[in-house]
Amino acid sequence: MAEILTSKTAMELEDKYGAHNYHPLPVVLSKGKGAKVWDIEGKEYFDFLSAYSAVNQGHCHPKIIGAMIDQAQTLTLTSRAFYSDALGVYEKYIAEFFGYDKVLPMNTGAEADETALKLCRRWAYDVKGIETNMAKIVVCADNFHGRTISIISMSTDPESRVGFGPYTPGFVVIPYNDLDALKDALLDPNVAGFLVEPIQGEAGVVVPDEGYLKTAYNMCHEKNVLFIADEVQTGIARTGKMLACDHEGVHPDILILGKALSGGTYPVSAVLADDEIMLTIKPGQHGSTFGGNPVAARIATAALQVIVDENLEEKAETLGKLFRAEMKNIKSDMVELVRGKGLLNAVVIKPKNGKTAMDVCIKMAENGVLAKPTHDHIIRFAPPLVITEKELMIAIGIIRDSILSFE
Repeated sequence: MAEILTSKTAMELEDKYGAHNYHPLPVVLSKGKGAKVWDIEGKEYFDFLSAYSAVNQGHCHPKIIGAMIDQAQTLTLTSRAFYSDALGVYEKYIAEFFGYDKVLPMNTGAEADETALKLCRRWAYDVKGIETNMAKIVVCADNFHGRTISIISMSTDPESRVGFGPYTPGFVVIPYNDLDALKDALLDPNVAGFLVEPIQGEAGVVVPDEGYLKTAYNMCHEKNVLFIADEVQTGIARTGKMLACDHEGVHPDILILGKALSGGTYPVSAVLADDEIMLTIKPGQHGSTFGGNPVAARIATAALQVIVDENLEEKAETLGKLFRAEMKNIKSDMVELVRGKGLLNAVVIKPKNGKTAMDVCIKMAENGVLAKPTHDHIIRFAPPLVITEKELMIAIGIIRDSILSFE
């Protein structure tokens, strides 16, 4: 007779047979719906991580799952060796949705970032006229664009980078939210692009100064440099606008999307650009077996439509302001700083009596709210955008009580 799976045995199985490249909270989830998840034993939690903002539309959204099932029962994969009746329809939808000539569909956020890097370099040689192999891309310190070799080559996080060299050349690292540093970097005629997160999520929800993105965009255009926005985590209504760049009226030259592009149901990512950039890559020069597959195409279309139909941009904006106000009202010196935009927020935790952000997260999990620290002293709070105001207030009460329990 098969052994009944418990949280303990599930964690033991992962530890024994899985690579040790993550350190999860000791919670084993088996069900999700809307803003809530349940563990194997049936305990209910509010999900305040949303799979790093992939589940913006809520767990198992019926319209997205419906599109997935319908297409999965019809045709799942053709590769790009053939056309499909789903891809072109999706490409038209997303290109018009975000205002670009074309889209290059991929699967993961890291793949989309790699795609954007290749597009930028090819544009540099074919259009801008930079000497072959001399193109440079400016990036920001404390960035997080993924964990491939090329991407960690631009990382300043020792945990991601150290021990994986030799590194890919061609990246210039400058401080985030520093326009003077960007101005200096752009003096180099071999700079082809500036890759930036509108808000640095993994760094701890670091929000730049107002006007930073718009000014950076204008500075790039003055020097004929592509402004490349990684909106994998900040996009799809998470910050109170469809894109975080929309807060400053910035239309990136290359837009990178992932995560919530599928509502957390499937690996779907996309890179969008106009023809001058996108058509520099010719057949055989880039691709993916699964990129743009029929299931992904149908899911992504449904996921974007849910954002519109349920007015999740406005909801994220309104509830985000409420969340930050309530966090700032917590009477504890452990709450050092509250920051964020929309429903992408962070609380900087000041250790107290030896208790850290991880201790707070463990206490919150015991009380029914799931979140996870980033960089030891910061807790990121990003619930699904479908959360109701009533649910949010209940969760805020749990967060408050959890923090105050260390007083």
